[in-house]
Amino acid sequence: MTTNLPLSQACENNKAPILERLREVFEGPGKVLEVGTGTGQHAVHFAKAMPHLQWQPTDHPDAAHIARPRLQQAALPNVLPMIELDVGNSHWPVDSFRWVFSANTAHIMAWNEVEQMFHHIGERLPKDGAFCLYGPFNHQGQFSSDSNRQFDQHLRARAPHMGIRDLEDLSALAEAVGLILAANYAMPANNRLLVFSH
Repeated sequence: MTTNLPLSQACENNKAPILERLREVFEGPGKVLEVGTGTGQHAVHFAKAMPHLQWQPTDHPDAAHIARPRLQQAALPNVLPMIELDVGNSHWPVDSFRWVFSANTAHIMAWNEVEQMFHHIGERLPKDGAFCLYGPFNHQGQFSSDSNRQFDQHLRARAPHMGIRDLEDLSALAEAVGLILAANYAMPANNRLLVFSH
């Protein structure tokens, strides 16, 4: 067994409450496209808990290698091989899926990449599908906590294109591609799980 796998403590902390909500959304069989698999902790935890799903991990070409050791070690029959996906690219190497899950990505991507993510998902998401986006979000330009304000400052110091996104701006992107914000769940540590659907 491989040891010293890349580990995100945030993933460990949030995977149980996220799973509780995903069980309600991903209630039927189908393929889940995960945008930004990261360390692979979410992919392994969710795919193991929901064997009725096919889990498609993806990540940016520069980061796709990070999850591979964990995914290979888990060797789950319902986790598909990693796909390299640059969300800002006009061509996506994925065609069909029923569900989409992405955690802690919108505040790291440049805004044009967030736009492309919604555009491509909106083009492909079936009528009975849903897009679940997890992370910290602002409401009408206001931070939900001091910790989120500090996190936003940290992000912007790291790279000017990063920052916590506004819920209304994301909803507008969704509406432009025929999706609505169907659910908005409060999660631990001042995060939310947004569910967009037709």
